[in-house]
Amino acid sequence: MKLEFNFGQVSTAEFGVGRDDGDEQTFCLVAVDGDVQTALGEIARATWETLQELSKSPSKYEPSETYASSAYVYLPLSDDLAKPIRELHQANNLPMDVNALKDPTKIFCYFVRMTDKQGRRLTGLRRATQFKGLLKSRLIRLVSDALKFVEDRIFKLDSDFDLLVDDKNVHIFRPSGFEFACKLQDAVLAAVPENVRAIRSDLEFVDFDAIEDYASKHSRAARYLASIRSQNETKNVNKGSLKKLCKKTGVQVKEVNGKLIVEKAHVMGFLEVLDRRRYEVELVKGSPEQFKAHSRRRIEARS
Repeated sequence: MKLEFNFGQVSTAEFGVGRDDGDEQTFCLVAVDGDVQTALGEIARATWETLQELSKSPSKYEPSETYASSAYVYLPLSDDLAKPIRELHQANNLPMDVNALKDPTKIFCYFVRMTDKQGRRLTGLRRATQFKGLLKSRLIRLVSDALKFVEDRIFKLDSDFDLLVDDKNVHIFRPSGFEFACKLQDAVLAAVPENVRAIRSDLEFVDFDAIEDYASKHSRAARYLASIRSQNETKNVNKGSLKKLCKKTGVQVKEVNGKLIVEKAHVMGFLEVLDRRRYEVELVKGSPEQFKAHSRRRIEARS
């Protein structure tokens, strides 16, 4: 996958932090000198090089997937799940705050926004872990042949970013960092009614009332709904085939007045069926086995 940015033609670089201010999160810029700007650019380039080593053709991020701590996946910047990152990436005239670092405990992330000579923007964001002020410093340095305590507050940059954002995609290096920055759990729970409406229009023969009620209180079910909707593969689902697969994989549904009703205890199983995660194999004749996939990827047909 191509990065819509040229590291060799950086014209501007801005540094900023995200802060927890009560019930809301805000972003602001902090002035840094040329050396820090250069270092941030090098960190962004190193992140992109690491992503390329992981995969040249990353798969699209899906909220229902189980990812390793580091895995190159992407998400179109226009996707609803990318909204918080998109707003930061596209924001103009972010406020400058000289006091932003005075209380490091409120900082939840830091970021760099660079622009190349073609006017394209690249944003790199990292969850604030090591980037904290050493308020009770035990650091010492050599001054005039004597060791002395460092009195100034010190901040430590990490060696890479959790994600990079160009004008088309969010290139994700650490899925957990992306989910944290986008408040994914809150986002998928808030999107449950909309996702149910979209899926219900394709599967009119399914009663989604119990499913929506369950998913509105359980983030894993809400993630499945978001994933199912994003796949756009529910339009041609056959009711008979769906009932058959549910029965084979132990998901209890009943049909009342032409509609499939899912018991509360089987909502997760039903969503796993729709998300193509429950399946049956019969390698030993007469001994079918049922499985649930924690991660799945479509296998392209080969001639």
